[in-house]
Amino acid sequence: MKKIIYFIIISVAVLSSCSDDLDLKPISSATTETFYQSTNDFIQGVNAIYNDLRAYPDRQLNLSETRSDNLYAVSDGGVRDWEGINSFHKTIASNTYISEAWLTDFNGIYRANVVLDKLATNGDIITNETLRNRLEGEARFLRAFYYFDLVRWFGKVPVIDTPTSVSEALNIPRADVSEVYNLIISDLQFAADKLPASYSSSDLGRATKYAAQGILALVYMTRSGATYDINGPGLNSNEWSQALTLLNSIISSGKYSFLPDYSSIFSYSNENNAEVIFDVQYVTGLSPVMGGTFAPLLVPDDYFKSQGKAVQGGLTIRPVSDILVDSYETGDVRKDFSIKQGFTYNGVTEDRPFFDKYVDLNYVPTNRLDWAINFIVLRYTDVLMMKAECILHGVSGTQTEVDAIVNQVRQRAGLTTTVSNVTLEQLMTERQKEFAAEGSRWHDLVRSGLVTTVMPDWIEKIDVQGQIQSFQANYIIYPIPQSEIDVKDGLYEQNPGY
Repeated sequence: MKKIIYFIIISVAVLSSCSDDLDLKPISSATTETFYQSTNDFIQGVNAIYNDLRAYPDRQLNLSETRSDNLYAVSDGGVRDWEGINSFHKTIASNTYISEAWLTDFNGIYRANVVLDKLATNGDIITNETLRNRLEGEARFLRAFYYFDLVRWFGKVPVIDTPTSVSEALNIPRADVSEVYNLIISDLQFAADKLPASYSSSDLGRATKYAAQGILALVYMTRSGATYDINGPGLNSNEWSQALTLLNSIISSGKYSFLPDYSSIFSYSNENNAEVIFDVQYVTGLSPVMGGTFAPLLVPDDYFKSQGKAVQGGLTIRPVSDILVDSYETGDVRKDFSIKQGFTYNGVTEDRPFFDKYVDLNYVPTNRLDWAINFIVLRYTDVLMMKAECILHGVSGTQTEVDAIVNQVRQRAGLTTTVSNVTLEQLMTERQKEFAAEGSRWHDLVRSGLVTTVMPDWIEKIDVQGQIQSFQANYIIYPIPQSEIDVKDGLYEQNPGY
């Protein structure tokens, strides 16, 4: 189990990286030219691409949850990097969270490009054609995954599909969003065709054909979203039917199922369960550390202190929005499982709510970077609710199917009242509670077209401190990191609004 993590340790030691600005060539030429000499070398090379998933959960919590109406994360003392994210500050181009997204995703893209280049030139040393196709499928899945992450945060980005030197990268401008999507879709279609439906326990965590289908469905749905008259992820492409076909393929495969107990989906002792289609795998107790940091990211350190545990780097609290807290109906088990409210430390009581969805006090590590719980990127409930979303956009299906999916989710949450004639806005409200702290809320708002109405209304109701700037459509995407703008005059133009 989680064998891929052990391979990554070896791979990263061999394929070392750096993080120079605009350095889209993090692996040394000398190393890559001599490294790919056996089948195992290619396996290690692919494993190294997975390594850049390690920060993905933190990014979704910092840039999606914190940006959305799920958190009211204004400062309670000092200046925090997340405050400008939550408050729509115009001067966040140098924010470390934003820079990390750009650099880490491009690092993963470069690693994928290296493997794909070597497969094309030296891949015939892999005599097992099925394995060779799988490795190419994994590399292309991950390249698409990182590019999809980029396009949702930044809109236009450079399209680079071969190993590229620093000097070459300095002459590659940002491409139109449609061109970025062309590469993403091509890669995911290949991956869905070549990847296996499942793996043995030793290879759990690798991308499957259904992971590729699920992410591709989300790509089609994201492209189908509103444009907002910006160069963002929505192209109003009306590809809901393409997405539905892929979602139905996952559902009919029989590989996944709807767990009857909500908390068991996220249990430390029930990882890789029947809900999980793709996740970021972590394992604790290794050297170097290969666990994660996302579990305590939104939990204040004083809470861990109050429980006699080591501090975990959450520092101060990022409170959950009172509007979200109050939206849970009486008896909804997801509220108490996802949100903690009320603890006392050193005689001071903290009443503001915070997300503790991934925290089990029985598994708190001494090293805050060594949490073992996996981060679920795509789960079966998400597939079902995305199907309902597609039907609401007018493709094949009925209102009865939509209502049945939503009521199934609600019943697992302990709610006995059924709903009918569910609208898109109601579906998004149900998603908000189901996937709270899973990094999807901002993307859901943008894709659904609701962000320009939900966020201004939320700011008006919640911003008692007057800290949040007025919302504008330009804030749907983030600024290009200032370090990338500065590296060569005129190469990139900053996104409007920043």
